[in-house]
Amino acid sequence: MLICAVFPAWRAAGLAVLLATSSLALADALPSPEQIKHGEYLARAADCIACHSVPHSNKPFAGGYGIASPLGTIYSSNITPSVNGGIGDYTLADFDNALRKGIRKDGAHLYPAMPYTSYAKMTSDDVAALYAYLMHGVAPVDGAARKTRLPFPFNIRLSMAVWNGLFLDPKPLETDSAKSAEWNRGRYLVDALEHCSACHTPRNVFMAEKQGAAFAGGQLGAWYAPNITSDATSGIGGWSDAELMQYLKSGHVPRKAAAAGPMAEAVSNSLSYLTDTDLQAIATYLKTINPVRDGNDIKPAFAWGSPANDDAALRGTSGVTQSSKPTSAAELFSANCASCHQTTGSGTSDGAYPSLSNNTTLGHANASNLIAAILYGVDRPLPDGRHAFMPGFGPNSLVNPLSDTDIAALANYTLRQFGNAAVQVTAGDVTTARKGGEPPLLAKVPKILPIVLVVIALLVVLAIWRGMRRRRLRVIRATPAPHAS
Repeated sequence: MLICAVFPAWRAAGLAVLLATSSLALADALPSPEQIKHGEYLARAADCIACHSVPHSNKPFAGGYGIASPLGTIYSSNITPSVNGGIGDYTLADFDNALRKGIRKDGAHLYPAMPYTSYAKMTSDDVAALYAYLMHGVAPVDGAARKTRLPFPFNIRLSMAVWNGLFLDPKPLETDSAKSAEWNRGRYLVDALEHCSACHTPRNVFMAEKQGAAFAGGQLGAWYAPNITSDATSGIGGWSDAELMQYLKSGHVPRKAAAAGPMAEAVSNSLSYLTDTDLQAIATYLKTINPVRDGNDIKPAFAWGSPANDDAALRGTSGVTQSSKPTSAAELFSANCASCHQTTGSGTSDGAYPSLSNNTTLGHANASNLIAAILYGVDRPLPDGRHAFMPGFGPNSLVNPLSDTDIAALANYTLRQFGNAAVQVTAGDVTTARKGGEPPLLAKVPKILPIVLVVIALLVVLAIWRGMRRRRLRVIRATPAPHAS
């Protein structure tokens, strides 16, 4: 009877202890609101939404965005907490492996279009915070994103294991005690979270960042990510900290630069959300990066040009009418550009339309950004709610599709009038930009691979034939001649 009376009480007490313990364990497993909030900031700093969201789809982080790489289009994955297609079944260790080592939960290797070579430098605490945000601060979206299908041999993901062994440094950044806390924070933001080197560093033949040329400028298809080292002529050494912060926050600094293309996306989706303290840290660090000088640069890109007025005489002439298309470069400028950038190229006083003089787009020795801006236009939201917009004049233009010859003539006119007149653009340059830029050598492998394989096969057959012929000759020589009877 005593046992019967005590046992239910003991069992109830034990159950209560077990439930309390389980609740504590569950509470420990759930991230705090502060950690989720910090993870959201990190997601902005790492610009995750730009690549893992299809624009205007209203499905953030659901993947499916096509990233145009030299090897083919790479589609981003679904990183929402959906178990059906997303990363809902990822543990923190699984997430860490994908983020910092480029290895998915199923063991497949990611392509370095996902900048895990930079994220490898993140701290474990920040990885955990980012994981907490994606798992608890993002709405799940069911369904896997579109699969990436690169041509052979790039579709063999296992080859990335070799690439990682050669080019991936898995060590997180260590604090440099000889530098200030602000400098160390700036380095962490630039090298790890914002992964600036992924665009601004040139690539070697294997599409890895070139050692010894960090931040010296890199080609991104039709666009060019310029030199951002501390060099005063080729880089950003001539920019003040305040100007750098303004550019990162808004994408525009009068008489210096206006962001377009991938940089405009980085400003809109990531950099404009950073605190002023972090922007100052970035500026501090950038101004200390080892300078790299381009021998073609004789003065800073923003120092070229001055307002001109040659276009004013064209107004009202028969060269520009509704019934006749512009025939000269000056007429092309008058018909397509002057209404916004003014006949003098000075832009508008409120900065809505930037000056073409003292504009890095027209001052760089590499004219890719000028060509791409004319082809694809500019579409960038501003922090004050306004929009920086310029229509493109490429094949999908709703304004005036221009030919490669016309765009080259227009680019050369603006360079001559407002920028670096030593730079020349050809119609072939525009054709290349329309195709997404000049493909690197590695991207040409699929096209030449069949020829290489045929040549190798022929060489192998020739070698076998020669070997057989030599053996036959040796046998003939070793066989004694028959004696005459």
